[in-house]
Amino acid sequence: MVSSLKKGTMVGLQTVWTLGKIIFPVTLIVSILQFTPVLPWIIEAVTPLMALIGLSGDAAIPLVIGNFLNLYAAIGAILTLELTVKEVFIIAVMLSFSHNLLIETGVALKVGVKLWVILVVRLGLALVSGVVINLVWHGGSEIAKYGMVPTQQEQPSGWAAIILQGIEKAGMGIFQIAVIVIPLMIVIQIMKDLKWLDVFSRWLAPFTRMLGMKENTSMTLAAGLVIGLAMGAGVMIQAVKEDGVSKKDATIAFIFLVACHAVIEDTLIFIPLGIPVLPLLLIRISVAILLTITVAYIWNRAEVARGKEAVYEQ
Repeated sequence: MVSSLKKGTMVGLQTVWTLGKIIFPVTLIVSILQFTPVLPWIIEAVTPLMALIGLSGDAAIPLVIGNFLNLYAAIGAILTLELTVKEVFIIAVMLSFSHNLLIETGVALKVGVKLWVILVVRLGLALVSGVVINLVWHGGSEIAKYGMVPTQQEQPSGWAAIILQGIEKAGMGIFQIAVIVIPLMIVIQIMKDLKWLDVFSRWLAPFTRMLGMKENTSMTLAAGLVIGLAMGAGVMIQAVKEDGVSKKDATIAFIFLVACHAVIEDTLIFIPLGIPVLPLLLIRISVAILLTITVAYIWNRAEVARGKEAVYEQ
């Protein structure tokens, strides 16, 4: 047990260090950019695209902020705007696929997923979902009524205060990662040593096989589903190193988790916006399963075709 605690703690610390090198600078830079003309310029540039997905120009604000920062920042922006229920629902669905883009993209690169896959899947799902909901749903024209409005933080004055706030946010982000990742790594190490992970993998085996992955991706999927991409990345990175998870399975697992990660937290935080959260959850789960099965099927067929070509050449 002592050796498990030591090894789990060391792995947790190494993981926090790996993630911290991404999270700290990105959070600091984006926090500072909020007080420069950069974000307003980006918002102005994407505003003409809003009409394609049935959104007003103001909706660009939470979409841009949510993609640069996180869902909480996006919700804070939504609460300052007068939007219809349909608009808020579209924003919520889009951001459930493509929020915290910079940090979570950096994390996925650490796992071994290619950049173009990350961007195509996340931004593609966000855009397609927005267009489809706009075309299919003809209701939700009433103005959204927000509840449980969080208290607004006092705006810093002066560059020193802005930089200090950015450092505090970045530091808090790493602290939150450490609080979750280190105990999680200890628990996982204990489960490995007691052979409990083998049992867990067998339980999830039918589901992982259905999605086109091997059984050793079970912990990756479980971690991402419960605690999200950024938090679950520690488990993913460790699984790739120790459990022999292939790049193919890591990529397919990531594609699934892009559409459906942190399902509890990312669903519940939208409740204050007064939108139907059950359809939001069902959309994420359905898209995740269908997309993952499709990608795995195409990938497997391509591998079979390459294998036959190699046989013919011989």
